[in-house]
Amino acid sequence: MTRIVAIDTTSEFGSLALAEDGRILEEVLLHSPDGFAHVLFQQLERLRKRHGWQWEQVTGFAAAAGPGSFTGVRVGLAAAKGLAEASGALAAAVSNLQAMASFGSSPLRAPFFDARRGEIYGALYNDHLEPLGAEVVTKFSAWRASLPAGAELLTPDPAPFGVEATVTPRALAGAIALLAFDRLEDPAKLDANYVRRSDAELHWREPGA
Repeated sequence: MTRIVAIDTTSEFGSLALAEDGRILEEVLLHSPDGFAHVLFQQLERLRKRHGWQWEQVTGFAAAAGPGSFTGVRVGLAAAKGLAEASGALAAAVSNLQAMASFGSSPLRAPFFDARRGEIYGALYNDHLEPLGAEVVTKFSAWRASLPAGAELLTPDPAPFGVEATVTPRALAGAIALLAFDRLEDPAKLDANYVRRSDAELHWREPGA
């Protein structure tokens, strides 16, 4: 029996999920505009107890690796790593954009969402959810113009962009759990997928530069 606990805290709309042998048992949407560090473990405990799971019975912990909020990405990854190490489990990090692409139905799938600052995070996947290029942060118009004909747009909120698109759910933890089943590894290997550099990196200059 393979049991996965999945965590997504990369935006103000986070989610948690439990999956067992490739089937989602429950997925919970969380909304916390001021972050998840203060509510995450309480919500995880409630979810665990509802299904009678013990942490030691979990095969792997999966976390959304980004892109998204820098703090949010770190909170989710740290939680997955910590829980995995404490319970002797494995772990996995899954791209939010890849999770979004799993809701598509076309041979080419182009998930995207608002990255603020007038930009979007975007990517292109095939129907096997294999990336067909790097995930990017850029202007929506430039990114859309770069897509091959027939690529299916996927986003949680197409209205601001004035396009027709497959609307993906805010809750991605279930999709992340399912994608994690065949990529569990040593939790020490988990890494973030920021795509955009942090403000600190953008504003940093070499001394004397």
